[in-house]
Amino acid sequence: MSKLLFFGCACLCLFGFHTRTADYRVEVLDEAVPADAVSEQIAAQLSPTGLRIIRGSSRKLCDIWLCQRWELPQESTASDEVVYPFTPGQLIGVVRYNNKGSDFRDQDIAKGVYTLRYAHQPVDGDHVGTSPTRDFLLLVKASSDKTTETVDYDALVEQSADAAEATHPAHLMLRRVGSDATTPSMRHDEEHDWWSVRCEGHAKQGDATKTLPLELVVVGYADE
Repeated sequence: MSKLLFFGCACLCLFGFHTRTADYRVEVLDEAVPADAVSEQIAAQLSPTGLRIIRGSSRKLCDIWLCQRWELPQESTASDEVVYPFTPGQLIGVVRYNNKGSDFRDQDIAKGVYTLRYAHQPVDGDHVGTSPTRDFLLLVKASSDKTTETVDYDALVEQSADAAEATHPAHLMLRRVGSDATTPSMRHDEEHDWWSVRCEGHAKQGDATKTLPLELVVVGYADE
C-alpha cells in the first residue's frame, strides 16, 4: 500500500471515529434528584426518575428531572412563534451538568445543578432569526432558586444571568416536537448541528390531564 493511500485511509478512520464519539444519546436515569441539590419544595415536585444525556459511549453531559405535573393556564397562548402553553417564569424541571456545558448562546455553564424555568424570547429586534420559536428554558442556580412559584421575568433574567456569570441569561431553546417523535429520544439537526432531547411530562389544564411532549436543545447554539 502506498504512503498516500495509507494516509488517506487513516484520515477516514479518524474522521469516522470522531463522528461516532460526537453523537449523543439519552437513557432513563433511575434515580431522583440529589436531596442536597435542591430545596425540599422543588424536590417534592420533581419526577422520581430522570433522563441522562450521554456523549459517545460514556461521557455524561447532563441529567434532567422534569416536574411530575405542570399546571397550565385555562387559555392557551400557543402560536406560530410560541409553541408551548406554559406560564412565563414557571418551573419546568431541574438539570444537573456533570461537567462544564454551554447554553444556546454558547455561554459556559459551570458544573452544577440548575432549575429550568420557562420564558419567552423578547421581541426587541436583537434576537431576529436566532431561533425558530420564542420558547426557552432559563437556567438558575438551584442554590438560589428554592420556590415552586412562578418567578417574575426581570428577577428570572437577573438570576439566570448570574448562572452564566454574564450579562445575558443562561438559556436552552425549546423546539416544536414532530408528530412522529418517540420519547425519550435524541434528534440531530445537521443544518445547525443542534442536538435536542425529546421527552414528555404530564400537564393539567382545568379538569383535564394530558401528556405533553417537549423537545429541548441541549447541545448547539444560535447562529448570530
